[in-house]
Amino acid sequence: MKKIIGFSSVVIVLILIVWGYFYFNTAPSEVAEKAANSSKTVDVFEENNTLIFEPKKSQAKTSVILYPGAFVNALSYAPLAKELADAGHKTYVVEMPFDLAVFGKNKAEAIMNENDGEQFVIGGHSLGGVMAARYAHENKADLKGVFFLASYPDKKGSLKGSHLPVLSITATNDGVLNWKKYNENKKYLSNETTFLKIKGGNHAGFGSYGKQNGDRKASISKKAQTDETATAIINWLENTGN
Repeated sequence: MKKIIGFSSVVIVLILIVWGYFYFNTAPSEVAEKAANSSKTVDVFEENNTLIFEPKKSQAKTSVILYPGAFVNALSYAPLAKELADAGHKTYVVEMPFDLAVFGKNKAEAIMNENDGEQFVIGGHSLGGVMAARYAHENKADLKGVFFLASYPDKKGSLKGSHLPVLSITATNDGVLNWKKYNENKKYLSNETTFLKIKGGNHAGFGSYGKQNGDRKASISKKAQTDETATAIINWLENTGN
């Protein structure tokens, strides 16, 4: 009986994964693919299932680890990662198993262990932010901060009392974020949390991919939302000494 139940659970998970790929239109845009090319200021390469954006010249003391949203390919965050790297912050966008961060919560560990000369903040978009917070909850002493893009921590990822600097960015036209849950879960944030709401932005605008089912239409361009998000993260890092 246990074997039957176990097999059924695996089948259900596989069905949900297949359904997710068909339901969500989250393929990287041409803009994202272009941003994944190296430039005069940033080297872009893939290593150990991670997209790495490395400044060619001066590098800030804090690097960024980003966990993608559910069923969103890591490449979709190339425009944002490129801007962060242009500002000097080496950025790691993690490729998740089945494009689901729930299966890769601890992916940051290998990145941090293999680059122990760097200090890190971690964050993510949507589900990626939830999983990033869970990792941060278990590794507070090794991190310099946590950021959320249309996301929030749950009880398992509570940052309450941690004194970690936190940045929470949302968008006014986000039709995917569970706003009730977002507000309820503010109790799990640290007292050092900075809030920012992007006027006219939506859920999919935190990446560069197709329209996401359930989302509302943005009244600003994806580039504008990417620029505003990158600026907010860079300013937050500078203001917190990172």
